[in-house]
Amino acid sequence: MAITGTVYLVGAGPGDPDLLTLRAARLLGCASLVVHDGLVAPEILALAPPRAELISVAKSRSRHTMEQEAINALLVRAALAGRDVVRLKGGDPFVFGRGGEEAEACHAADVPVEIVPGISAAMGAAAAAQIPLTHRDHASIVSFVAGQCKGLSEQNWAGLAGFGRTLVIFMGVKTAPQIAEKLMADGLAPDMPMAVIENASRARMRVLRGPLAGLPELVEDEAVISPALIVIGEVTRESDGVLARIVEGAAA
Repeated sequence: MAITGTVYLVGAGPGDPDLLTLRAARLLGCASLVVHDGLVAPEILALAPPRAELISVAKSRSRHTMEQEAINALLVRAALAGRDVVRLKGGDPFVFGRGGEEAEACHAADVPVEIVPGISAAMGAAAAAQIPLTHRDHASIVSFVAGQCKGLSEQNWAGLAGFGRTLVIFMGVKTAPQIAEKLMADGLAPDMPMAVIENASRARMRVLRGPLAGLPELVEDEAVISPALIVIGEVTRESDGVLARIVEGAAA
């Protein structure tokens, strides 16, 4: 009887290898097949054994190396051939990582699957930038949304940002103009403070701040690229200059 391998859906965290869970590091350290997203840091991929086969299934807004259905099929095919698969995803597999779709495909094919959670990009980026997502004086509600999705203009974000709330936007770099317009049309003040966190927890991390109305110009003028998150709310307002020194040190 043929032996079926296991698919491990592993969260790689925001980018710093030190932020991997012990389970993730152990699985990666003994992997023979790693299927990884494009934004997984090279330093993390370097933890795989030299003999391991690494397959990139990188996605971009305008180009897909492999469609999601093909990724699902790849995982199932490898497992049915008896191979254990480490499916490595940035952040957490179940937070905008399509981990749910891949788990469903495995279950449908009777392939064992294990979910290894990672530090979500939202949590990792906020911690690296020292921006509290909640604060007794500023925010008791946090919402996560995807800024790159079909029908963005029709999405109802009313009430997700504003007084007492923090809004974290994943994959919003390319759609920054639409995001700013949408939020202001929903009643958010143009001077609402926001921050863009680029390359969180990595050597080239940047934290860029400004008012919501200036988001499109900030992204364009600073040539922001992914991985980057947008955080909107009073929690992003810098008050003492400490953060600026930390960011400069990280980028040195």
